[in-house]
Amino acid sequence: MIKFNKPYFVIETNSLTYAFKTLATGHLEHLYFGDKIVDSDLEFLHTKLTAKARGVIDYLEEQGRDIPLDLIPLEFSSSGKGDYKLSPIELKMPDQTFVSDFIYFKHEIIEGILVSDKLPSPYDDEKNTQTLIVTLKDTKFNIYVDLVYTSFYDVDIISRKTIIRNEEKQTINLRKIMSMSFDIYGSQYDMLTLDGGAIKEAQKHITPVAFGTYINSSVTGNSSYKHNPGVILLEKGTHEDYGNCYGFNLIYSGNHYTAVDQSSHGILRVMQGINPAMFEWDLKSNEFFETPTTILSFSSKGLNDLSHHMHDFVNKHLIPRQFREVDRPIVINSWEGFYFDFNERKLLGLAKKAKSLGIELFVLDDGWFSSRNNDLSGLGDYDVNLKKLKHGLNGLSKKIHQMGMKFGLWFEPEMINPVSKLYEKHPEYAIKIEGRDPALGRHQLILDMINPEVRKYIIDEISHIIEDAKLDYIKWDMNRDMTDMFSKHISNQGMFYHSYMLGLYDVLSQLREKYPHILIETCASGGNRFDLGMLRYGPQIWTSDNTDPIARLSIQKGISYFYPQSCISNHVSMSPHEQTLRKTPIDTRFNVSMFGVLGYELDFKFLNAFEINSIKKHIETYKAYRHVLQFGKFYRFNEDPKVRMNFQVSLDDTHVIGNYQVLAQPNPNLEVLKIKDLDQEKVYDLKSLEQKLPLEKFGHLISHALPIKLNPNKALFRLLSRFKQLDNATEEAHISGNVGMKGYKMKQQFMGTYYNDQTRMLGDFGSQIYIIKESR
Repeated sequence: MIKFNKPYFVIETNSLTYAFKTLATGHLEHLYFGDKIVDSDLEFLHTKLTAKARGVIDYLEEQGRDIPLDLIPLEFSSSGKGDYKLSPIELKMPDQTFVSDFIYFKHEIIEGILVSDKLPSPYDDEKNTQTLIVTLKDTKFNIYVDLVYTSFYDVDIISRKTIIRNEEKQTINLRKIMSMSFDIYGSQYDMLTLDGGAIKEAQKHITPVAFGTYINSSVTGNSSYKHNPGVILLEKGTHEDYGNCYGFNLIYSGNHYTAVDQSSHGILRVMQGINPAMFEWDLKSNEFFETPTTILSFSSKGLNDLSHHMHDFVNKHLIPRQFREVDRPIVINSWEGFYFDFNERKLLGLAKKAKSLGIELFVLDDGWFSSRNNDLSGLGDYDVNLKKLKHGLNGLSKKIHQMGMKFGLWFEPEMINPVSKLYEKHPEYAIKIEGRDPALGRHQLILDMINPEVRKYIIDEISHIIEDAKLDYIKWDMNRDMTDMFSKHISNQGMFYHSYMLGLYDVLSQLREKYPHILIETCASGGNRFDLGMLRYGPQIWTSDNTDPIARLSIQKGISYFYPQSCISNHVSMSPHEQTLRKTPIDTRFNVSMFGVLGYELDFKFLNAFEINSIKKHIETYKAYRHVLQFGKFYRFNEDPKVRMNFQVSLDDTHVIGNYQVLAQPNPNLEVLKIKDLDQEKVYDLKSLEQKLPLEKFGHLISHALPIKLNPNKALFRLLSRFKQLDNATEEAHISGNVGMKGYKMKQQFMGTYYNDQTRMLGDFGSQIYIIKESR
């Protein structure tokens, strides 16, 4: 998988090659990253400089030949030696200059992974992983940089990280250190990023890359829903099923930074790591600093194929081992049903109804502790609110378990309200600066995770609750970004953000090791910390506080570029939706949520009999195809997202397609359903799930569809609508794989006149699910 044939380093995966070489000067020239090549002589990949260039500084080699570093694609670059492309490192050296010059010193190839003891690392698997460590040394000082490469052969992923070691007597000041950097030729690229905000996470944006520097970063203390750390560099013209694209993502949950720098000579430098903004690290004598791990991949077959590499890496090498390929349970969460207004009787009633519908896990959300009747107080306290839960958490948990359901609980461990018992006793636990009034978010401050006393307090309190309530699940929330960054437990406040993350990972690691059976779902005000770092401790993440399925389409599609559906947590909620006031059909709410980890977040008493019956059928369907939906290959389609969106998952001989109509078009075109990943030589059975049409959908128009005339504003209509629904067209077909991939011709959609039970009635926000299975 990893070869060294002086001067070449070659890293291979199942279908990719990554290559670089040592120059005569000792610097590393990046040669290639792409589809696997078989050539043993890589001289054809060298940069061929045959003439001088104006304005270029030459790096003088001992033999007298000049090498202009600014014209060479490099694997790592220093500062102040003639390479003026954006630098991956900035440090103040012992001589107080910012000039460094790191060249090849030695290398080592090891089996498995170089695991970090403080940062989240992929799982070590010597059968499928091999690691190259290339050590560079500064030409003046005893300062070393280790470039660490790991080949995850089976999933076409290469990871990179950087370790800098100070073996000088003086402290050096590190201001920027990237996890990876490399250069490629090219000026015809776009940059795909996931941007947004609260309840509008992961919106896909494509930005043309021209001269200059393009940055995707976070400064909120979280990986952020403003800009997710995942970035794709794609050649112009690339789409879901065609074209060349490079993918990058960071195994980190704090401030991140990805830069794409286009030089004036057609060299594109890509780098990713910790955000250098407000970062400063004092590296003392004989200390080292290790960056988070970046993962890289490439595909010449478009964005879907690139996503499959990313998804396989998460499922096979990142999430906790005990949850690999393990179906996630269906959840009922109490939040949107009750908010803070609940008691034991209400919760047990909700659980009993949920159990009767086939739901498997009951989760009590915010409001179970201390004086927590709103978001003004109580965070930081772990005493149970006995006015709400007269038998405590233990009593509630026992009754939930006796129903045959699992029991889970919401926590927000990193937070503290100024109105709390903990704050009264330990105000110094909160992050704030003496002499400044701290900024509040959701009426709360953040606990100082750098403080070992705080970490011990959190671990002790959560451990007590886990054991007392016999928890099966934890929802780990974090509902505000960071401000007033200060801790007395560090000497340089430029170390704050990263030290906080190390403290958080320490807490999560201890709890993960102590309670390996517990399913942890992480959350941060929705998807504000949807990243690979958190997935190392919990196998699923709450995607967004927005449960409107139409809004969720773009959110889930965006997230899918980097993260598999096994970690995308989705809930069916009430309609109209509190985030948009949009009214959507119960079928569509399920049809969107099923592509991931399914849950419900509502009070069933507000649903009619038709909706209750629909939920029961939905859950039966989900359980029948759960493993496919959570662990199958996920495909996106090239469609107009303002009109229509499709999702597909495929596993073995089963394929599930969601066909979503965002807005109905008058007199719409006839449509085809193009199915991916079929075998052209095989025959398949296609069937759409049965869906009924509630009478309210038609309003006054129902008088044209029924033999009796009804006034939709009268009691008779409302009574009848509780028991009677109209048939909606279902489709069944026996098709070849060749036809399915070219496009199955769907039944006509309603075109403005003439309803019958063979016409597909979707309208605004309508949807259909198609199951395609190999014919037996």
